[in-house]
Amino acid sequence: MSRTDFDTLLQAGCHFGHLRRKWNPAMAPYIFMERNGIHIIDLHKTVAKIDEAAEALKQIAKSGKKVLFVATKKQAKSIVADKAAAVNMPYVNERWPGGMLTNFPTIRKAVKKMATIDKLIADGTFNNLSKRELLQVTRQRAKLEKNLGSIVDLTRLPSALFVVDVMKENIAVKEAKRLGIPVFGIVDTNSNPDDIDFVIPANDDAKDSIDVILTACCAAIAEGLEERKAEKADEKAASEQSEEVPDAQPRRAHRARKEAAAQEPAAEEEKPAEE
Repeated sequence: MSRTDFDTLLQAGCHFGHLRRKWNPAMAPYIFMERNGIHIIDLHKTVAKIDEAAEALKQIAKSGKKVLFVATKKQAKSIVADKAAAVNMPYVNERWPGGMLTNFPTIRKAVKKMATIDKLIADGTFNNLSKRELLQVTRQRAKLEKNLGSIVDLTRLPSALFVVDVMKENIAVKEAKRLGIPVFGIVDTNSNPDDIDFVIPANDDAKDSIDVILTACCAAIAEGLEERKAEKADEKAASEQSEEVPDAQPRRAHRARKEAAAQEPAAEEEKPAEE
């Protein structure tokens, strides 16, 4: 069953591409036609690609891995923040910190610095600082929170990247490709889909278009998380059951031995004496 239907994508304006003069020829397989100098995206292919991407995202979430969402353009920032946070996934919606993936340990140090500042403020270590020094520390903390606050829980490299506008986020895509991290992306007619593992051909400028695609993909992630939760509950129940079984087996064996021993003398009594 399709996660997103043709009409929903049509109403959201997912089919509007860029002007013909701005197109990237590599997007030709996903273009349906040209109207008034604007390319129209083939939504039948978009539906199929959303389903394909959603299934892959579901499996990643089911295996307990993280998907990092990236969208720094203003139309997508708030949508990505809401959708990613709802499924407990990390996201970057401010400036992409160069080397975030290729120099991940340094980024983790900056994230830990936030926690250190919080701890020192809480235990009163900063009480002896002057107002100016305290203001500098507070500003540093606020800057770190703005740029890295949404990836606090990302303790290791993500298993996948989901990018809105692969042309704008080309540095993030390059870093992911260098490390062999699969990339999911909403790709418009002016972008190059060659470096994207899961291409979702659609309008990456309209809020409604971004929203409808992210809703479908995040719903798949939520499904994966639920299935993981259910599997863990089943495993726990099975392990508890298996722990009870070994205790019952010795009791049953002991009872069987006692019954056999009780029957042996009776059998000897019934045996006729030999003359």
